[in-house]
Amino acid sequence: MNALLWTHRESGFFQDASAPTSPPLERVAHRTSSWTLLVILTAFWIYVAMSNVLYANSMQASFATAMRERMFATWDVRLLQHLFLFPAFLSCVFASVRLGWHTLSRKIWAQLLLAVFFSALACPLLTLAEYLLGDSQYMGHPWRILDMFNASELPSWIASATNFFLTYGFGVALATGFTLYRRMRDSELRATAMEQAWSAARLSALRMQLSPHTLFNLLNTIRGHIAWDPTTAQSMVVQLADLLRQLLNAGEREYSRLADELQFARLYLELQQKRFADRLTVTLPPPDTIADAWVPSLILQPLIENAVVHGLAHHHGPVEIAITFAITEQQLELQVTNSFAGQTPADHEGIGLRNVAERLRVQFGAQAQFSSGPGAGSNWVAVIRMPVLHELQTSSAPKNSP
Repeated sequence: MNALLWTHRESGFFQDASAPTSPPLERVAHRTSSWTLLVILTAFWIYVAMSNVLYANSMQASFATAMRERMFATWDVRLLQHLFLFPAFLSCVFASVRLGWHTLSRKIWAQLLLAVFFSALACPLLTLAEYLLGDSQYMGHPWRILDMFNASELPSWIASATNFFLTYGFGVALATGFTLYRRMRDSELRATAMEQAWSAARLSALRMQLSPHTLFNLLNTIRGHIAWDPTTAQSMVVQLADLLRQLLNAGEREYSRLADELQFARLYLELQQKRFADRLTVTLPPPDTIADAWVPSLILQPLIENAVVHGLAHHHGPVEIAITFAITEQQLELQVTNSFAGQTPADHEGIGLRNVAERLRVQFGAQAQFSSGPGAGSNWVAVIRMPVLHELQTSSAPKNSP
C-alpha cells in the first residue's frame, strides 16, 4: 500500500495535492479523479478475482469425476492470491499511467517490463497463499515452498503469467481510457470557462467604452448653458446626476428591464432637448405600454446618442427622434429612427453601432440581428431584433438582476 501511495503521489497525471502552485479547485479535481480511478480499478480487480475463482471451481468440478487429484487451487487460496496481487496491480497500473505512451519507441519497453513484472508474481504468490492457508503438501515440509523455483514449475509460471498478462493489459487499457476521458472533459470545461470569461470581459469592455462617451457629450451640452442660462444648467446638472446613477447601475448588470432602458433614453433625450429645444422632437412609448421584458443593459444608449449627434449634424433644421418596440412571437424588436438633412455623414457607422452589433453577437449569437441604414424618406433607422427575455424565464434572465 505504501508503494501505491508513493506512485499515486509522484504521478505526473495525479498531481501532489500539497503542491502550492495548484489552485484549490484543481487540487480537488485531481484528488477526485484519483479516487475515482482507484474505485474503478478495485471493481475491475474484484471482477477478475471472482471470475478466476468461479472458473477454477467449475473446472475442478469437471475433473473431479475423472481423477481424485486436485488440479486447481481452492477458492480461498485463489482469493488470497488476488489479495496479494492487488497492491502490485494498482502500483503497476498507476506507474503505467504516469509513464504514459508518448515517444512509444522508448517507453514501450518500460511498459512491457511493468507488465512482465506483475504477471510473473502470480505463480509464486499462489504458492505462498497455499502455504499460508496450510495446504497438505507443505505440512511438516515447509521448505517445499522453494520448489516453486524449480525448472519443473516453469510451465505453471508461463501459464499463470500469460493469464495475468492479459488481465493487466485490460486494466491498463481501462485506466488509460479513463485518463484520456478526464483530460478531454477537463479541457472542454477549461475551454468553456475561458470562453465565458472572455465574453464577460468583452461585454464589460464594451460597456466601459460607452459610459465616458456619453458623459463627454452631456458635459459639453451643460457647458454651453452655464454662461447664458445658469438656471437651465443647474437643472441639467441634476438630471445628469440621475442619468449617471442609472448609467452606473446599468453598467454593473448584464441585463436591464426594457422600462429602465427607455427611462434612461428619456433622461438623455430630455437633456439634449434643453440644448436643442427648437430643433429636437422626441417620441417615446407611453410608460404604461412598455412590455415586461429584459434587454442587454445600455443597448439603446449608443443608438440614441448616434441619432442625436448625426441627426443634428451638417444642418440647422428640425430633427425628429422616435423609439418604438414590438413583440412578435418570441422576438423583440427595438427601433430608433431619426430624421436627417442632406447627405448621410460618412462616420454614421461609428464605434457605438459596432459596439451594439458586437454585444448582440456575444450575448445571443445568430438569434439576434442588428441593422442600421437609411429608411423611408429622410430617416435613418436602427433596428435590433433579439429573443424575448421574460422575467419568468430564469434560464435567460440575468443572474445579477435586482
